[in-house]
Amino acid sequence: MSLAAPQFLLLLPLWVLLGWRFRRLELWRPLRAGLLFLLVLLLCEPRMVLKSGGIDLWVLMDRSRSAEQLVDAGETEWRGLLERSRPGESHRLHFLDYAEEVIVQGRGEGLAYDGGRGRTRTALALRETLARMDPRRHNRILVFTDGYSTEPLDGIAAKLVEAGAPLDYRIVRTPDSTDFRVAAIEMPARTRPGEPFFVEVALAGTADATVPIEIFRGETRIHRGEAEVRGGRGRLRFSDRLAEPGAHLYSVEISPERDAHPGNNRQERWIEVVAGPRILLATAYQEEPLAEVLRAQGFDVAVAEDPSALGPGLLAGARAVVLNNVPAHALAGDFLGALPFFVAEQGGGLLMAGGQRSFGAGGYHDSVVDALLPVTMELKSEHRKLGVAMVIVMDRSGSMAMTTPSGHSKMQLGNEGAARTVELLGENDAVAVFAVDTAPHEITPLLNVGKHRGELISRIGRIESMGGGIYVYTGLKAAWEVLKKSPLGQRHVILFTDAADSEEPGDYVKLLAEMREGGTTVSVIGLGTRADSDAEFIEDVARRGEGRIFFTEEASEIPNIFAQETVTVARSTFVDEETGAKSTGRWHELASRDADWLPAVDGYNLSYLREGDEAALVSADDYAAPLVAFGRRGIGRSAAVSFPLGGDFSARVREWSHYGDFVQTLSRWLMGDELPPGLGLRHRLDGSRWTLDLHYAAEPWEERFAAEPPRVLIETGYRSRGRRELVWERISPGRYTVSADLEDSVPARAAVQVGGAALTAGPVVVGGDAEWKFDESRVAELRETARASGGEELLDLSKAWRRPPAPSEEPVRMPLLVAVLALFLLDALVTRTGWRLPVFLPARLRSRPGKRRVGLRRLRKKRPAPVQAPDPAPSDPAATATEPPPIDEAARRRSRFDRAKRGR
Repeated sequence: MSLAAPQFLLLLPLWVLLGWRFRRLELWRPLRAGLLFLLVLLLCEPRMVLKSGGIDLWVLMDRSRSAEQLVDAGETEWRGLLERSRPGESHRLHFLDYAEEVIVQGRGEGLAYDGGRGRTRTALALRETLARMDPRRHNRILVFTDGYSTEPLDGIAAKLVEAGAPLDYRIVRTPDSTDFRVAAIEMPARTRPGEPFFVEVALAGTADATVPIEIFRGETRIHRGEAEVRGGRGRLRFSDRLAEPGAHLYSVEISPERDAHPGNNRQERWIEVVAGPRILLATAYQEEPLAEVLRAQGFDVAVAEDPSALGPGLLAGARAVVLNNVPAHALAGDFLGALPFFVAEQGGGLLMAGGQRSFGAGGYHDSVVDALLPVTMELKSEHRKLGVAMVIVMDRSGSMAMTTPSGHSKMQLGNEGAARTVELLGENDAVAVFAVDTAPHEITPLLNVGKHRGELISRIGRIESMGGGIYVYTGLKAAWEVLKKSPLGQRHVILFTDAADSEEPGDYVKLLAEMREGGTTVSVIGLGTRADSDAEFIEDVARRGEGRIFFTEEASEIPNIFAQETVTVARSTFVDEETGAKSTGRWHELASRDADWLPAVDGYNLSYLREGDEAALVSADDYAAPLVAFGRRGIGRSAAVSFPLGGDFSARVREWSHYGDFVQTLSRWLMGDELPPGLGLRHRLDGSRWTLDLHYAAEPWEERFAAEPPRVLIETGYRSRGRRELVWERISPGRYTVSADLEDSVPARAAVQVGGAALTAGPVVVGGDAEWKFDESRVAELRETARASGGEELLDLSKAWRRPPAPSEEPVRMPLLVAVLALFLLDALVTRTGWRLPVFLPARLRSRPGKRRVGLRRLRKKRPAPVQAPDPAPSDPAATATEPPPIDEAARRRSRFDRAKRGR
């Protein structure tokens, strides 16, 4: 046992002095003396040493991409030094590898680390190590790392001190490497439309040089030049302003001639242009009539006349999105992929208006938007067009053998998409399939789908990648040779190809012109982006073939794209004739009374009401199809107006006297309720960790949150696959916080749901590869954490086994407090009842009976017996007064004599 405050032992002689001076306190009584002693011991803070034996040394090896080569090179030597300097068998050595995750290795030569290497999660590794420690033994931690953790070490020092486990470290780096990087993009997180702001780009390098630099706003390059790096630092500053509300992405990229780590040459940063609640309108019309009506009703409307330029960032701050006769293939895949989270979790609204390029005719069947709409676009017999003769040209080049994150190859997903096309075609349609590399290989001739559906699907599933590239002209030529012999009225080609590996254009312009004259259309599904090397070529193929072009980086989306294209080609869902309309009476759920509906529409998209949703207006024909439908999705709202609101087939609607009222009511319902006051959301990005803080007023939110805490959800990427719900941590009254680790260059958005409304955040992005950021503040944080825990940087590994300077001890306050309380209560009991503890005499007195009586007489305190006064007579009034007893002089003299004798 040790005493943390031994100076309080000086109180013991003070208690003795007080007991001698103030004898009436009777401090010599055993209970009181024991109580005082325990109180003094309690003030001294006694602690019991709980750990004994040898030392457990925990060695953490950084296996991330930035440190793996350096650690691998020195690991064998380090293991040998630690083993040779181990003091004895009672001292144990443990090895753990870490990067994105922590893996325990044995004492011998480590196995190959098979975890992710894209992060340096030092905090995770330290927490895992602390959880594995034996608290009965001494523990030390030794970390071999480059020091550049991708997550903060918040709270780790306190945990190390509490566990009594000092942290030592060795920094491993290549001393002579030349590296340049984009250290940061500094700009405000928010600005207002038209307000100028500064953008400052910070560069860092290990040598002086002039490096080429490019700066982009979205896909537009706004600067190209050179930047000077001197003394390890370089800066480039410029001003900019943005007029369009929403979130906008800035990116910076450098291209130094000599560079050890190209992974840190790019950084990205989002800035949000904050404006009031607005409606985002994507339209196919140059003169958009719907926008004029909405603005006349007082709405802030942002019109996107080029739907392909729409990005997910424009959803930031928007309250509703309107898709007015815009086909799915004309919209960016990221924008479409962002809509489910925007509607269901962030509380946004979605309206799809009818037209010849909307709903099923626009390729939305089986898309990510399909499930959001209150109508279904399934294929039924009444949708039939003329029979379709279709040829699918499949790229089977070497790039198609690559494995996707789902575990399937690109070729397998392409086969699945082609098989999906066969499943969706009708009984009278026909299909032929070619697999193309440097030559066309016929998988199946043009066969009737109704009779050979199973055979077609089986043959398609056996297509394999065979290497080489795809000869586009050769594949299209083979498809045309088959189609021009087909008797079916509609002919179509689907070309599935790699946007970065499409070779041999040949005389494709002449070939496509001949195919169009023969009534054949061509659509292209490109695996890649519009920025790929052959993207412009395949876009021109789709344009000249009067078909559609699809780009996707997500190979798992290929089957859905095939399905969308098949529905668009093989089924007509637009009724292009005047049709009557009748009310269902459900409009009163959106408005105070039913609308004065128009009697008929010029045309509409045929669809069916989804179960659980409502239709306010239906067609008066045999289909009774929903013309105006609405429903809820999560905390958001969705509506479908199946007749056109502009362009062709909209004359009756635009002449309708209640057109403005109808649009206003529907738009206000889609935008949802206003967010209640007293709430605020702040967020910050620290390395790869995104932290959100919810601030709220005590009234009325404290009581409401106690009954129903707010939900917080985040989504990474735009495909609804990275969606997850997090758990709040209440750190103080009026504040919740939550954190999440993000992936490199993958945008993230968040929604904090409070009742039926939501506070939104994002998008944000880890601007570059966090693993190569090399933030020196992380090294300083590691040094400070080690110092606070009692550790240091180790250059001599023989010192790794030194015993921790302050072994963990356990305070014993609670047992002492219990003992003090027990003695206090017992002493109080003795004092109140007069009960005395038994007197235990020394053995010398117990052995001599004569002396025993003398000793007892000496120990007893002589008290004179009280003198009883005679009872006064009842008749004597004076006798009732109280008189002091007479003094016994003999007893007084005997008492004085006994005291004098004891004094001698």
